[in-house]
Amino acid sequence: MIRIVVSEMMKICKNPTKQNTTEIAKRMVARYPRSLQDVIDGDIIGLGYHSLAKQLQSRVENVKRPDTPKIKRRNRASDDDTDEISVEQRAHVQDTYGCVNWMPKHLPLPETVTSQSEKKEKMKTFEEINFNSDAVKELIKSTYFTQRKDINNGESIKNLSHEWPFLFKEVGMAAHFQELTGVCLIESFLANVEKKGARLLNFFKCVDAHKHKQVLDALLKVQTEIGQSTGCSGEVIQMVLLLLAHFDEKEEHMFHFVEKTSLAEEVQMDGVPPTPCLIVCGSSCFAAETFMLSIDNEIVNDCITSFTSAICLMFGSYYCFNIHYPVELRSTLEFLQRCFFSINPEKGTKVEWKKKKKVFSVNPRVFTLISDLADHEWTFQ
Repeated sequence: MIRIVVSEMMKICKNPTKQNTTEIAKRMVARYPRSLQDVIDGDIIGLGYHSLAKQLQSRVENVKRPDTPKIKRRNRASDDDTDEISVEQRAHVQDTYGCVNWMPKHLPLPETVTSQSEKKEKMKTFEEINFNSDAVKELIKSTYFTQRKDINNGESIKNLSHEWPFLFKEVGMAAHFQELTGVCLIESFLANVEKKGARLLNFFKCVDAHKHKQVLDALLKVQTEIGQSTGCSGEVIQMVLLLLAHFDEKEEHMFHFVEKTSLAEEVQMDGVPPTPCLIVCGSSCFAAETFMLSIDNEIVNDCITSFTSAICLMFGSYYCFNIHYPVELRSTLEFLQRCFFSINPEKGTKVEWKKKKKVFSVNPRVFTLISDLADHEWTFQ
């Protein structure tokens, strides 16, 4: 189909531009959404026509290649999916990516600066174990304006964990995350795991393991360790580990393993990345009964009892605290974001920007996996 469409395009215009191929892809998807739209289990990915536009663009470039002198190709300005903006503007775009309420303009009625301070102090008096979840949730929602003000003004993670301790607990972060993105952090993840998890694992085991050695190696390792599982998060652990293997991204950027009986103050932070990282108390994610969350080399939660909660807290931290995805985990995190946390911005990126690195608004590797999964859906029922 791609060959036929491009052939017809080039009969009319010998040198179609990226704008031309994008417009044609947009019209094709609008006419045949069920066949051509970028979608997984009913969730439209990005604009819905990005992968088709890329295929058309690649075909045009392949057809033109023999007729294009190499020196001209080298000097020609490359198309980019991100606008040329300043470093400061780019950082702001990354911070607000996927957010619907990044910085409220006003305090909610009838709140005052004094009432916000009183509620913040009240939360500090709650016991960390025996607290009323509904009360914490309401207090987090009512003080959201002040929390965002502190975070967006660059308050350190250490100070935030002291001033807003429940922001780093499941109940508090989930409430803040929902205000920030409009998405239920835990509920959305669990619903999507139930809906898509089995098919993703089946794809890795039946298709991907035969194509990529790193996936096969990870699968064999998972099958060896899964017997150590002590909880109900086994499927989620397999899913995350095999995603990392598929994208060839290293576990050490997401996990740091310590002894099973380690306390927070005993963890050596030298090898822990500054980005959100899970401290795994055990020889593997399957064997661990406790996880800790580290952000900016500060352990902000030392008693997470399930892997599912831990992965949700780690992911939520990127949004709640304006942290960019590290390049080393960009594909895994974006796939989780789009397919399991239901955050699907049409433009922008959450990936840390580095000079001379082309950053796409939608990761092509993520699209490729989504496309492969959609094809696999026909055989996996």
